[in-house]
Amino acid sequence: MVVASAVVFLVSLLLGAAGVYVGARIIVGTNDFDHAIVTALLGAIVWAVVGYLVGWIPLLGPLLALIAYIGVINWRYSTEWTAAAMIALLAWLVVLAALYVLAMVGITGFEAVGVPGT
Repeated sequence: MVVASAVVFLVSLLLGAAGVYVGARIIVGTNDFDHAIVTALLGAIVWAVVGYLVGWIPLLGPLLALIAYIGVINWRYSTEWTAAAMIALLAWLVVLAALYVLAMVGITGFEAVGVPGT
């Protein structure tokens, strides 16, 4: 059970990191998958912590969690907030498309670590 959970976590994290990697590659031209893995992991942790602390506040809680997640991308890629938001949006779209395909063929469910809302 623990091994299966660890495998699911790692695969989900790699999928989330792939989304961040594609977004960062397109928006800022960064070509470092290791950096994307750490960014996805830190983003997931920050999203979870902020969501736990203020997520219960309607509309404002999820918005603050999203801003915190974009803040992690902004910090990790030393870019402007607009570019960080675009990286987050592209990451979400990439992961959403990949999860859709994987769910259609029955490989996985529809969630990933490192990209909110998936």
